[in-house]
Amino acid sequence: MGNFFTSVFKLEERKTNISTEVTAGVTTFMTMAYIIFVNPGILSQTGMPAGALMVSTCLAAAFASLLMAFLANYPVALASGMGLNAFFTFTVCLGMNISWQAALAAVFVEGVIFILLTLTKVREKVVNGIPSSLKYGISAGIGLFIAFIGFQSGQMVVDNPATLVSQAHFKDNLPALLTLAGLVVIGALEAFRIKGAILWGILIITALAIPLGLTQLPSAIVSAPPSISPIFMAMDFSGIGFNFTDPAVVNFWLIVFTFLFVDFFDTVGTLVGVCSRSGLMDENGKLPKAREALLADAIGTVGGAVLGVSTVTSYVESAAGVGVGGRTGLTAVVTALLFLLSIFFSPLISIVPACATAPALIFVGIYMLMGIRHINFDDWTELLPAAAAIFTMPFTYSIASGIEFGMITYAAVKLLSGRIKDISIISWALALVFIVKELFV
Repeated sequence: MGNFFTSVFKLEERKTNISTEVTAGVTTFMTMAYIIFVNPGILSQTGMPAGALMVSTCLAAAFASLLMAFLANYPVALASGMGLNAFFTFTVCLGMNISWQAALAAVFVEGVIFILLTLTKVREKVVNGIPSSLKYGISAGIGLFIAFIGFQSGQMVVDNPATLVSQAHFKDNLPALLTLAGLVVIGALEAFRIKGAILWGILIITALAIPLGLTQLPSAIVSAPPSISPIFMAMDFSGIGFNFTDPAVVNFWLIVFTFLFVDFFDTVGTLVGVCSRSGLMDENGKLPKAREALLADAIGTVGGAVLGVSTVTSYVESAAGVGVGGRTGLTAVVTALLFLLSIFFSPLISIVPACATAPALIFVGIYMLMGIRHINFDDWTELLPAAAAIFTMPFTYSIASGIEFGMITYAAVKLLSGRIKDISIISWALALVFIVKELFV
């Protein structure tokens, strides 16, 4: 078996060994296992059963991570993407009143398009056509949006008829107090560079919530997994069409595009960041198996939609495994196996309260904000569009709106500043599509 792993994953060539790869896989799992708790919490607000979502989240993560391991041999794990699941729930289903079955169909179609783009050179053209400052702005905006959702679910932010939102009172508000405590605990663990700080924070707050009466211990720790039949193959393709005078058809394709756009660039950024840190980039600064890695991501999204979860994407938390020596797909295999084992612990997972996952959401939001440092703050034609995307997302409670206004602002400010040469054909086309959508849809 050792010789098999060494041969398939080229362990000697990448100067690693089985024990190192196993350690890296466990580390990656610990840093991203919060998705087992958080994803069902977000998607279940659409009416989907939380138990089935938990199982499907684990199955989709395992399926996509194994694809990454055997197609690209990269130490990158995948799962339902944060931000994308928020868009699925809060913008598409709750905001636009679209059924979760139709939203799953949009995810499926997005994955198929992603596969086609990966098999052609369109991917490179689109990547080069979107301004980098706007990519970072979109990522940061999603981070703020996720953090805002975390503050809400943790009851630290509440409705206010005069100011829309306001701070909750902490007196006799145990969920808010535990949310704040969880945020501090995760931050302290991160300061000490404890692996899996987010997961440990969730576990610690859950343990505190039990004696405080905010959750209860299960009658059993291990059980047969809940059935995924309520969400398996539940896609509703009735919204697909090409009659663009029909608002429903236009909305469907705009949703597909938004899923594709966010997933596309989130994946590219993650792969470049993780692989550059692991020394897998070639001498020209390119990924030797970029197409295979993107294909694994795309097929994972299609598989995730079939299983009943939102867009599957590469996880930046894979960098934690790379940090302890992960260099091959064996790291992703170990992470996948741990996701499969998690399926049998649903009673234990079900006791995790919202005040335990809310700090995780806030912290993931902070992670996504880190890309803002790459924006050129001295160039207003780059800063303003990025800021438009960053501010619009949380303020409108819509990721799609942030992308729209960011792209429109980019084209407009470049045009009026006399820097029309900076606007690529792709940027022009996207800005035009969004303007038409706002004016006529």
